[in-house]
Amino acid sequence: MQDTSFAIHPGKENQIEGTDYRDIGNVLSIEKGETHLNLECENGFVTVLFYSDDAARIVMNQKHSPVLDESFAVIQTPENVHVEYEENENSVIMKSGSLSVHFALEPLRISFTDATGKPIVSEGEKGMGHSAAGEVICFKNADADDHYYGFGEKTGFLDKSGEKMTMWNTDVYAPHNPETDALYQSIPFFMTLRNGRAHGLFFDNTGKTHFNMRKDQGTYFFSGESGQLDYYVLAGPGMKEVLGNYTVLTGNMPLPPKWALGYHQSRYSYETESEVRELVNSFLEKEIPVDAIYLDIHYMDGYRVFTFDEDRFPDPKKLIADLKEKGVRVVPIVDPGVKKDPEYLAYQEGIREGHFCKYIDGAIYHGDVWPGSSAFPDFTSDAVRDWWGNKHTFYTDLGVEGIWNDMNEPAVFNETKTMDIAVMHDNNGNPKTHRELHNIYGLKMGEATYEGMKKNLGGKRTFLLTRAGFAGVQRYGSVWTGDNRSFWEHLQLAIPMCMNLGMSGVPFTGPDVGGFAHDANGQLLARWTQFGTFTPYFRNHSAIGTVRQEPWSFGEEVEANVKKYIDLRYIWMPQLYKLFRDASVTGLPVMRPLVLEYPEDKNTFNLSDQFMVGDNVIIAPITAPDMFHRAVYLPEGKWVNYWTKENLQGPKHILTEADIQTLPIFVKADSVVAHGSPKQSTAVEELEYQLHVYTGDKGETSYTLYEDDGETFGYEKNEAFEKYVQFSYDRDMLTVTTEQINQTYTPSWDGITVYLYGAGEVTAATVDGNRVETEISADGVVKLRIRR
Repeated sequence: MQDTSFAIHPGKENQIEGTDYRDIGNVLSIEKGETHLNLECENGFVTVLFYSDDAARIVMNQKHSPVLDESFAVIQTPENVHVEYEENENSVIMKSGSLSVHFALEPLRISFTDATGKPIVSEGEKGMGHSAAGEVICFKNADADDHYYGFGEKTGFLDKSGEKMTMWNTDVYAPHNPETDALYQSIPFFMTLRNGRAHGLFFDNTGKTHFNMRKDQGTYFFSGESGQLDYYVLAGPGMKEVLGNYTVLTGNMPLPPKWALGYHQSRYSYETESEVRELVNSFLEKEIPVDAIYLDIHYMDGYRVFTFDEDRFPDPKKLIADLKEKGVRVVPIVDPGVKKDPEYLAYQEGIREGHFCKYIDGAIYHGDVWPGSSAFPDFTSDAVRDWWGNKHTFYTDLGVEGIWNDMNEPAVFNETKTMDIAVMHDNNGNPKTHRELHNIYGLKMGEATYEGMKKNLGGKRTFLLTRAGFAGVQRYGSVWTGDNRSFWEHLQLAIPMCMNLGMSGVPFTGPDVGGFAHDANGQLLARWTQFGTFTPYFRNHSAIGTVRQEPWSFGEEVEANVKKYIDLRYIWMPQLYKLFRDASVTGLPVMRPLVLEYPEDKNTFNLSDQFMVGDNVIIAPITAPDMFHRAVYLPEGKWVNYWTKENLQGPKHILTEADIQTLPIFVKADSVVAHGSPKQSTAVEELEYQLHVYTGDKGETSYTLYEDDGETFGYEKNEAFEKYVQFSYDRDMLTVTTEQINQTYTPSWDGITVYLYGAGEVTAATVDGNRVETEISADGVVKLRIRR
């Protein structure tokens, strides 16, 4: 026992043991609503609100009733959920169809059970609390069998059990490593997998937050340095259901333009119009596909956004039109810093119209970035976002259809790497400090950019690439993993980073292929391109002063290898586009960890060096130099080597050969992969749609084709082509049954070529009851045609 006056410090009452936080304390009063419960406690106020049968929100405010209308991430409005109450002397229970919330009242402890009554999220000796400095914290019980996934952009392995992580968007140019924390994206959402069942938790706090997932004390906790304690619990029971519930809450990705899924080439920087033309001509002459070329900061006049340097780029409109005619888009970089220059229109407008971030006394905040001293738009204001979006007519008038947002953490060249946290954001008349709103700066810039481009393009889809973001960033842009390096270790890091971004509701992700900083070499570029072929976002990017790493930079052998896999990207485009469409509807990622498909297989829980494309293809990249074989884990079922067509039985680990030309790929038996043909860009019409059917013991499989114009928002009005195809293979007969789901769009191809693998006895086929001709190759592949 302490024998000093500290023992009677007034702030020590109800102290959470081992912390500087005060516990929320006992419940003093309860107010019940149809879908919510308000609690007044000894040390704060709590509201619990059902958003759906599967989702509940818990908000604690230290000083007054919780504020419920301030989320930047959540777009779902609460549903009219039927809630039943059970009351006892020291507890209350709220029940929906899938989720029950249990309240112990002395002190307040909140726990959740699923539809079967199983505990999913619970509190024990420690619950929620707050500190005298305004920080908030919440402890939850941790099970020894818990595995944690998500958390946005984080280095390290797939499973985040035992990790400590900070959410504070940060420009990190230093080499990324397993303890680099934080990075550019802050997504405070994670899923817990426990004995094959899953649930999710989203901490909706836009300031600096912390997660401690170390389970040695039987708990984990999350905390925020400002704001309310505001979190959502999402029921499962599966990981896919949890992720679907989260993306209903924060929004799904819009379907990107098809060109955004092609191969993109960038460098910091292609500095002149002639260099860009020469670059594109090299792609065309070498017949290497490319869909986009990026312009980094050197295209601008003194790094002023919404300008072109007239000496370097004398006629950008003609350049952009000429390249588009060749099937290549131009994507310019746009940073938030507006150069302090009284003769510069964007700066003049921002000053006159009050669009820039200010201190509380009205002084405009200036910070150094590429242009020198710069002002920063206050994207928390609707008027500022409208202004910024409209400024993008500068680009769309030139023919630009995609924008690259960088430096939007926001990055500032000072010791803190960012804006002064004392800066005030207008927040549409509800001012808050940058300390409170830091993590949504990039999100709101992305919203301004995306909505402005969408408006300007008059019905055509736009593409946005953003470095910084928060939960919900998927509504506006794709994400790349920032300033990585040409290290094999960074290739290794990229796999779980992209998988966890996908598990955080962001399907459109990828690293800089070849690495951004440092010097790549031919073998690294070849292996990284093989991996990049199957990342949702596929861009080669390198830094000023490093060796060039365009596909032909390391000699003919490497060039041929890289071209092979860029070609393969376009061959797989029908499959990838279908998966992107599915992601835009369901929230499920294109690039998936195996645990998402096999949540009861312990071998998948922390499998960080291979991944799945959709639910039926395993990609196992080579991530070390001079390695020409690797171990691959195949889950339960039969798998087919994509290259050799060898059948393999899981679950087991195998050792597979992979010379420098080979990326190990395995397709699940009794499944289908859609292919097209190699092409110079997605602007070239697809003339042949292929379905590759990998037979197995089940004897049947199916596939739903999906195509639309790849360019407009017509798909939102259901303007698409969808066809269901069922395959049954029994001994010597293949039976194909089709169903036309949607024909409001007519694809460029008029037929479907079917390739059947592993069905050597098949000699005849019928399509919708009609006998069709088949071809059988020497190696037993059955080929037939189906009309569109």
